[in-house]
Amino acid sequence: MLANLQNLFRYRALIQSLVARELKARYRGSLLGYFWSFINPLLLLLIYTFVFTVVMPGARGNGLEPFAVFMFCGILPWTWFSSSLLESSNVLVAGGNLIKKVLFPAEVLPIVTVLAGLVNFCLGLPILAGFLLYYRVPVTASDLLWLPVLIAMQCLLTLGLAFVVASLTVLFRDVRDLLANLLTLWFFATPIIYPLWSAPAGVQRVLALNPMTYMIVSYQEVLFREGPYRDWQRMFGLGAISLLVFLAGYFVFNRLRDTFAEEV
Repeated sequence: MLANLQNLFRYRALIQSLVARELKARYRGSLLGYFWSFINPLLLLLIYTFVFTVVMPGARGNGLEPFAVFMFCGILPWTWFSSSLLESSNVLVAGGNLIKKVLFPAEVLPIVTVLAGLVNFCLGLPILAGFLLYYRVPVTASDLLWLPVLIAMQCLLTLGLAFVVASLTVLFRDVRDLLANLLTLWFFATPIIYPLWSAPAGVQRVLALNPMTYMIVSYQEVLFREGPYRDWQRMFGLGAISLLVFLAGYFVFNRLRDTFAEEV
């Protein structure tokens, strides 16, 4: 497994070209093209903002103004996470013609999916920056230094889960449909549209089992909360969890690798 991980660096040019091809194919024939990378998270934000400020104003927690910025700090990374897992669930099946080639590294396909989602995430950051400036949310330079760290950790966490989802879907095609429903539950089990402290104590203990809870809360505290970020212990724990999930996911992928060519 370690030898295969080391070989991934050799495929960096291949990964880069496939990511570029994936992004071009995703928006080919679209009138707005890459602008959908900005529009999709913005539309989702507007929908939830309308619901929780007009339809259900009492459902949101106190002290979360501006509420749109609070939600966007969670919606943007969640969109990257959920879309990467959904697309990874079918990436090996769709790329069966490549996997059947002896020299093609199958793990490149989930990596390309996650990195393409990362590009879309980065394209959405200017919108978040615009909201922060418009609402005059104070973000210090030290806070911004934590943002690349969070992105790197989320990338590891998402890659690990993408490896598991992609490999299991080859064997059990039901995983793709189950995942779509699981992600809906997962979304509401993550403090994106509500603050973690607003949940009952018993529910908070359940939410603490969700690794995305720590990820989203860290984004919120770095970009939304006033004052410099000081929760080093949580950040260290989040990094350890992300690395373990990545290694475990790649281990599962590596163990099932020999069955891919037959099953796709």
